[in-house]
Amino acid sequence: MKAICWQGKKDLRCEEVPDPIIEDPRDAVIRVTSTCICGSDLHLRNGFVPTMCAGDVMGHESMGEVVEVGAEARAQGLSVGDRVVVPFQMTCGVCEQCRAGNYSVCQTTNRNADLAKAFFGDTTAGLFGYSHITGGYAGGQAEYLRTPFAATSLIKIPKTGVDEKYLFLSDILPTGWQAAAFADIQPTDTVAVWGCGPVGLFTVLSAILQGARRVIAIDDVPERLAMARQLGAEVIDRSQAKVLPTLKEMTGGHGPEKCIDAVGIEAHGPTPLLELIDRAQTALKLETERPVALREAIMACKAAGTVSVPGVYGGMSNMIPMGALMNKGLTLRTGQTHVRRWSDDLLRRLDEGEIDPTFLITHTEPLGRGPEMYDLFDEKRDGCVKVVLKP
Repeated sequence: MKAICWQGKKDLRCEEVPDPIIEDPRDAVIRVTSTCICGSDLHLRNGFVPTMCAGDVMGHESMGEVVEVGAEARAQGLSVGDRVVVPFQMTCGVCEQCRAGNYSVCQTTNRNADLAKAFFGDTTAGLFGYSHITGGYAGGQAEYLRTPFAATSLIKIPKTGVDEKYLFLSDILPTGWQAAAFADIQPTDTVAVWGCGPVGLFTVLSAILQGARRVIAIDDVPERLAMARQLGAEVIDRSQAKVLPTLKEMTGGHGPEKCIDAVGIEAHGPTPLLELIDRAQTALKLETERPVALREAIMACKAAGTVSVPGVYGGMSNMIPMGALMNKGLTLRTGQTHVRRWSDDLLRRLDEGEIDPTFLITHTEPLGRGPEMYDLFDEKRDGCVKVVLKP
């Protein structure tokens, strides 16, 4: 089969790889009908996430049709022909964390749990296509995908309706929803969202649906700011205004009650000097990321407010304003998304028409064009916001 494979930093190729097979009775094999390029895939492409190996298959936002089912998955109710969305994480459904709804830190599914513990202090769930820290599982930017723990991980969806209606249940729609939910939005709150990429835009939409009084979106890409404005947000173009004083001015001098960092590792600095410092420190291995948005969110947040962080971080960040975080009494909530915690409710909202996620899609291309579409997405050319690939 064809798949998008990582062969080194900024070196992705569409290659022939072996077809997946059932390796465990809990497995299923999916014929992938749609898959996406995620912003966090760029962190792999650009070398910010360690433990990638040449030949690793990329991708963690996929859906399709079940074509083969292991005996145990079949006994749990999964059948050939089921139409499913594949969450980016695998969940066993029975460990302590899964029973608590903390699916992204399932204690069972990461087959490289010892490696995760060495990096993070405890294991996280197994993830599709996202380095060997998270299990080294093949991803879904491919014609077929083996899905371990299939019956407890996959989301069954209706047989009718275009893929694009349901595809984002795999990651970015529940990620935006959780980002807003973790902010504990109240009807009087102003919510500021750093980043208007796919996760940021779904965070804006989620914050509005969850009842925020005002939502302010921050970015410097015109078409992304336009999408945020169409969703109902006020916007700050960071290329034209200084973010912190502008937010203070917009919020009576205190800042937003809730601040959400939907950017993560590869943020751009507010000044060339600060960005240069971060780039130099990452080059010298003194830090592993550029936490510009996180620093701003902490500094901007109103005292006793909440900072929610759906943006992906992988290692060590420098110059975090811990004094502001502590002395203002801020609550910091983070984490990879617990997709299955939110998926039933979001599936209902999709089917009832409350959420139409298709506005996000700007490019739909064959799988074979995946490598060049990564370049387009990373460089934000041609108005690219979200790429859907069709195997």
